[in-house]
Amino acid sequence: MSIITLTTDFGIKDHFVGATKGKILSEFVEATIIDISHEINKFNTIEASYSISAAYNAFPKGTVHIISVNSERYTNGQHLAMEWDGHYFICADNGILSVLTQKKVPQKIVSISIHDRLNKEATDIDVFVATACHILRGGHLNVIGKEIEDINILTELTPKISEDGKVIRGNIIYVDDFGNCVTNISKKQFEDVGRGRSFTIPFSSRNKINRINKFYGDFSNLNDINDGKALAVFNENGLLEIAIYKSDNKNVGSANSLLGLGYRDAITINFE
Repeated sequence: MSIITLTTDFGIKDHFVGATKGKILSEFVEATIIDISHEINKFNTIEASYSISAAYNAFPKGTVHIISVNSERYTNGQHLAMEWDGHYFICADNGILSVLTQKKVPQKIVSISIHDRLNKEATDIDVFVATACHILRGGHLNVIGKEIEDINILTELTPKISEDGKVIRGNIIYVDDFGNCVTNISKKQFEDVGRGRSFTIPFSSRNKINRINKFYGDFSNLNDINDGKALAVFNENGLLEIAIYKSDNKNVGSANSLLGLGYRDAITINFE
């Protein structure tokens, strides 16, 4: 099966998503096209990075992932194609892929150089489509670009640990459709720093969390299970998530609305 996934900030109102799929099928009619998301906030590379890192592993090896977020070549310097963990990723050199390369060394990265082989009206997405279809046909990365080792890294929102090891300071990097707020604090970092100590995640003088749920409905006291209860879990991507039990922005509310948390907001874990 020849799979291409799409992660973009195009939205669904305009023609861009449909046109992109049409371009792929015009180049490679056997392609299976899967949408990961087209609702990434405009130019938000951190959201795009989180989304692709959370989703890619659900697909079989050999899948090609096109990520078109803040992808203008003249803004970001170069376009990249990367083979990593048996998958292929195509995007601009804007830091999106660094969340993957910091976990595992890529098999190969090339700076795409086929722009002058396409017609002069070709867009950035045309370059991505041509590259993806080349890969699906069994083409080698070295044919479409020069191999490189270094790419731009997203360092803007990296968790910080206090010198005494009692505090982790992180940030919200993604707010999902339930209003749950994903942080950049990993389970490994939490366990390495916490070493089993008691902790508090404060939001106000009266609103704080002092345990990690195994799942959303995991409460030690059945009386605590109620719509609107604040909780913390480590999500499927291994990141700390602040949520509201049975969150619903229209009725119950969410971590986004009830706790006033949003993208880039600080999250602090205080260990005793």
